[in-house]
Parts: sequence; C-alpha cells; structure tokens
Amino acid sequence: MFEESINNVVKLLPEISVALGQTMTMLGIGLSAAILIGGPLGIVLFLVSEGQSLENRPLSMILGWLVNTVRSFPFIILLVALTPFTRIIAGTSIGPLAAAVPLSFAAIPYLARLVEQNLREVPRGVIEAAHAMGASEMQIIFRVLLVEARSGLVLALTVLSISFLSYSAVAGVVGGGGIGDLAIRYGYYRFETDIMVVTVAILIVLVQTIQFAGTRIAKRLDKR
Repeated sequence: MFEESINNVVKLLPEISVALGQTMTMLGIGLSAAILIGGPLGIVLFLVSEGQSLENRPLSMILGWLVNTVRSFPFIILLVALTPFTRIIAGTSIGPLAAAVPLSFAAIPYLARLVEQNLREVPRGVIEAAHAMGASEMQIIFRVLLVEARSGLVLALTVLSISFLSYSAVAGVVGGGGIGDLAIRYGYYRFETDIMVVTVAILIVLVQTIQFAGTRIAKRLDKR
C-alpha cells in the first residue's frame, strides 16, 4: 500500500511541478500588484487621514469605503464576479493568469490597510521633527515613514503572502490551476488521499518558508 502511494506520487511529479509553478505565478502577480498599487494606496490612506499632514476627510472617506468594499467580498465571490473583467484583461477566465486578476484585486486593498496600520505605528514626534526641519512630503515618506515602519511592512507582506497562498488554492478549484486544482482533481474527485497529503505538505512547507524568511528579514531591519 505504501509503495503504491509512492509510485502514484512519483508518476505525478511532473504535474506537481507544473502546479507549483502555476501557484507561484499567481502569487507573484498578486503580490506585485499589491506592492505597486496597494503600497502607495496605503500611504495615501495614512497621509489623508485625520491629524496627518495631508488631511482630507472626503478623500479619506471615499478611499476607505472603496478599500473596505473590496475587502468585504469573500474571495470566491470576487473571483466569480470579476469573470467578465478577467476575460478582458487575460483573454480567458481559466488558468493561472486569469486567476491572478481577482487575486490582485483582493491583494491591493488588503495590503493597503496593512501599510496604513503600520505607518500609524511610526512615532508622531519623528514625523513632526522631519516637518520642522523642512522635509518635503516625499522625503518624509521615503526617509521617515518607510524607514521607521520597514520591519512591520515586511511582516505585513509576509502575512499577505501566506493568506494569498491559500487564496490561490481556492482559485484552483474554479479552474485557476496550481496546487489547489491538483488537490481537488486527484485528492477529492479521484479519492487519491496520498496526492492530497502531498499537496497539503507542499503548502505547509511553503507557508513555513515564507514565514521564516519574513520573520528573519523583519528582525534584521528592526533597529529599535
């Protein structure tokens, strides 16, 4: 029985390799979108909030409402709701590139809130001192806020990566490919428990690796 399970896994190694690559593709695109769009959005959310240098209550309310609205959607519903838009962007509604579209939409507001929360942890006195020395807003963002909050931002990105690794598995259930798709096709539909165990083990290893790397980097960056 054990040898049969090993043989089944060995036979599927090429498919497992492809599925792992698809998962990494989805995760990479989603995280890239989050960093490039969600990161700046989080900074803007912080700067226009009450008591900050660019305080703008109407803009803060609008951006906050948009972020909260997208975050309120369960991922599986967001994935289905964005199907027409996904077809326009990716040319198809199935496959890892198509699944990366709703993943990106979900990741952007998620990271934006994490960035905003981490920037709020920066001591207000440090920001006021920078203003008093005549620093511009861009200098304060890059030389004060991001520097002071860098450890927390790395941990935020780590949390996002782990969360969206599980989201990518959900995307596989509806044709997105990846580890989730492999687990469902073989582990669930064909009752091949050994394949399910292997896919779960792969996900556990990935999560542990991401968490370990994120924690180590955050500790190195934390100068407190």
